[in-house]
Amino acid sequence: MAKRTRGANRPGQRHSDRHAPVRQQTRPASRPTQGLSEAELAHAAELESEIVAQERTAGQNAARSRDQSRRTDFSSGAKPRGQSPLAVRAAEEYGYVSRDVRRILRVGGAMIATLGVFFVLIDIMHVITV
Repeated sequence: MAKRTRGANRPGQRHSDRHAPVRQQTRPASRPTQGLSEAELAHAAELESEIVAQERTAGQNAARSRDQSRRTDFSSGAKPRGQSPLAVRAAEEYGYVSRDVRRILRVGGAMIATLGVFFVLIDIMHVITV
């Protein structure tokens, strides 16, 4: 297989300017150096004010929707995770951990109590024979 040379064009690469022919810079036809007319200036100012008004309403709509989503987050009583301070997030996590530990202890206690009842019934009272 032939080795590619440095000047070879690969997909996604531009042609090298060294090998491109030199282009002549042409000037557009000269235009009058007068400024814009008053009507053109007024029309441009009108278009600019419309654009600014549209941008302002778009910004207000975005802020309104952002505030509404924050309100719905706070209405549930829970703070959003990304915006709460570290201590609040830690307290929430400790709440989950303590609840889980209580469940584990409750299930473990129930299992030990069940084993104790079986021990008493099988080994001590001989109610159940295996």
